[in-house]
Amino acid sequence: MEEYAREPCPWRIVDDCGGAFTMGLIGGALFHGIKGFRNAPSGMNRRFLGMTTTIKQKSPILAGNFAVWGAMFSTIDCSLVYVRKKEDPWNSIISGAATGGILAARNGVPAMAGSALIGGKLK
Repeated sequence: MEEYAREPCPWRIVDDCGGAFTMGLIGGALFHGIKGFRNAPSGMNRRFLGMTTTIKQKSPILAGNFAVWGAMFSTIDCSLVYVRKKEDPWNSIISGAATGGILAARNGVPAMAGSALIGGKLK
């Protein structure tokens, strides 16, 4: 089954990186906004100030992490398409596992294996 709606491979990396950044920014704003609101001192003004401060500090970090994950996933996926000469679900599974393993490499082999397993299942 071909995916005709996706960009061709070199541009897919940029597209997926931007989409992942946007998803991380919006999700991070929601998550950290609630967290900042709950952890701020009492009073609505203080709570809203705590919420906006936490969003400005934490959301770009989460968005950047999502962008790195998306860019690496797409780069590996495009490399597999080039090497294997076909697009199928195995490319996504292998890309997810490789991305999870590579990004957890600094934490040792057990963390790499666990992250690779989770990345392969999430595809």
